[in-house]
Amino acid sequence: MSWTLAITNQKGGVGKTTTAVNLAAALQSIGQRVLMIDLDPQGNATVSAGQDKSVLAHTMADVLLDEASISDVIIRSEPAGFDLLPANIELAGAEFQLVSRIGREMKLRRALAPLLTNYDFVLIDCPPALNTLTINALVASDDVLIPVQCEYFALEGLSSLLETIEQVRMALQPALGVAGVLRTLYDARNLLAQQVSEQLQAHFGDQLFRTLIPRNVRLAEAPSHGLPALYYDRGSAGAQAYTDLAHELVARAEQRAGH
Repeated sequence: MSWTLAITNQKGGVGKTTTAVNLAAALQSIGQRVLMIDLDPQGNATVSAGQDKSVLAHTMADVLLDEASISDVIIRSEPAGFDLLPANIELAGAEFQLVSRIGREMKLRRALAPLLTNYDFVLIDCPPALNTLTINALVASDDVLIPVQCEYFALEGLSSLLETIEQVRMALQPALGVAGVLRTLYDARNLLAQQVSEQLQAHFGDQLFRTLIPRNVRLAEAPSHGLPALYYDRGSAGAQAYTDLAHELVARAEQRAGH
């Protein structure tokens, strides 16, 4: 049973793209079939997955504007092996054109529907803004995975995101839920990080992933080599953390399928 997750937080710099790429690689490495969708016009997930975003024959812009079928746009990310729907700056133009189209919020959901049986996980890297692209991702998803940096304004940003999720649930996707909250860029030596982590634990309980994603230089370096951390430095703390998260997510998927 496929599980589609929007990886989103309206606050930038919290590790959304890092999470999308490294979680996709980690899930694929433990035998899951994974599709990653880059829905950010910056195309950082596309580059981090080893693709040159300036020479793409087709992108997510073509899918959303009905100018290419989704199967024509999918490419394979090597060496990680997951499938990728890439993006570049053309997606910003597509978003502008979508504004005037009827049913614009449903574009991604409808395009994905025929493909879902091919995958165990579909991960959507969202832009750091509440726009038509993010709404498309939320409507197309079963649940939301929320990366949160353990810092002072973390909880403030979360409340507005949870309000958005509730609005989408009421208007467009009644089944949308929260798959989990992920603590990212965590520095155990930082007292504030520890305090925010405890606040998140108190607020979200079982929705908080046990796995903590550390501040890790290898995670920061890997995108410039076009590789997930698992293939840049398998032994790094960052690569290990995303592998742990992949196992935790698979366990949640099994639990979800059992309900």
